Amino acid sequence: MSDPQQQSNSMRTAVALAYREADAAPRVVAKGRGLVAEEIIARAKEHGVYVHESPELVSLLLQIDLDQRIPPQLYIAVAELLAWLYRIERGEGLPPPDLSIPPAA
Repeated sequence: MSDPQQQSNSMRTAVALAYREADAAPRVVAKGRGLVAEEIIARAKEHGVYVHESPELVSLLLQIDLDQRIPPQLYIAVAELLAWLYRIERGEGLPPPDLSIPPAA
């Protein structure tokens, strides 16, 4: 995921999530700002991984330590995103969802 609003500020941000069936919840596997964010996004695209732009979700995910599971407060938003990605991969042409982002703490 990336934050397009940050592009104009020359400090783009990005967070990469990974989820395996054995995991209780998705984990933050990469995150960064600036050049690190650009590299995360470039590698995702190189491997055919969809990059979703959500400034609010990225802001919350940046607060999570690497290799840590997302907190329960973000389960619904991430589940909505994963369900949408699953449908996109099946060939359904759907617009990105309006994610249920909890208010900032």
